Amino acid sequence: MKRTLVVILIALLSISIIFAANVRIKDFAKFRGARDNQLFGIGLVIGLNGTGDSGTLNSTLLANMMKNFGISVNPNDLKTRNVALVMVVADIPPFYKSGMRLDVEIASINDAKSLRNGILVQTPLYGADGNVYAVAQGPVSVGGEEVKGTANLQKRFPVVGYIPGGAIVEREIPMSIVDANSITILLDRPDFTNAARTAVAINTKFGVNIAKAVDAASIKVNIPNVFADDVISFLALLEEIEVPLDTIAQVVINERTGTIVFGGDVKISDFVLSYGNFVVVISNGQIGDKQATIGNLVTALKSLGATPQDIIAIVQELYKAGALFAQLKIM
Repeated sequence: MKRTLVVILIALLSISIIFAANVRIKDFAKFRGARDNQLFGIGLVIGLNGTGDSGTLNSTLLANMMKNFGISVNPNDLKTRNVALVMVVADIPPFYKSGMRLDVEIASINDAKSLRNGILVQTPLYGADGNVYAVAQGPVSVGGEEVKGTANLQKRFPVVGYIPGGAIVEREIPMSIVDANSITILLDRPDFTNAARTAVAINTKFGVNIAKAVDAASIKVNIPNVFADDVISFLALLEEIEVPLDTIAQVVINERTGTIVFGGDVKISDFVLSYGNFVVVISNGQIGDKQATIGNLVTALKSLGATPQDIIAIVQELYKAGALFAQLKIM
């Protein structure tokens, strides 16, 4: 016998109305010019107890390194599997100064079996402009031990490693966020509504029109004369301004885990759907003065015993039929 769910009175449903969240500018945007930069370098990991590279490439590099210390060695005399050639990468955040430390990641380039217990030898890290901005060195961590015969353990990747604080910044990357007495705020996720709301919130805070949304991603803000000699304080005030952000209506489905995440005010239109043991009916889809939402529908289906797979299938069919007013993403 099929069970019919009629979403008209919604007597058994918990009604959830989603309001725009007030979020600080610093949590959803950045200042133009204040950006991370990627660094990279090629180095050697030593002390690998036979799990390093085969061949002679690492021996040649070791011999060249020893020449810097005035030691002349024939590469053929350095055949060893205790050394691995690796790529070293790191991100340097904006305004990092000389002497500050960065986390680095390391990955084997050749045929090493494991980097466990190895030590990265001093490796210069280059920017895209070819200049050295940091130097990395230190013991490599590749995670916990591999345990065989035990279920539900994450697989280890011993040829990829990590050194917390393993690089020291040697040169600051020049940055400028002020241009012609103005700064530009860049939204992490471009959106015309949120750009306009950010400009309004800034103008309301300072009581004068100093901000204007240029496009969906950027808001230009003129620096008031009172902050001409104290731009940092002005930026700090900007970061703390709260904006009522609008959330895009979207439904994200992960079929492998059977989960559904829905954000924003996801609405559904009137429909009749027959699926397995369920007949779902949305008629005159109003909850008070609000339209029926996907959240209420999911809650009702769960109360009737629908499995995650049932709910996912129903949501997908609603989207195909044009009854779901949201973006649908399937992972």
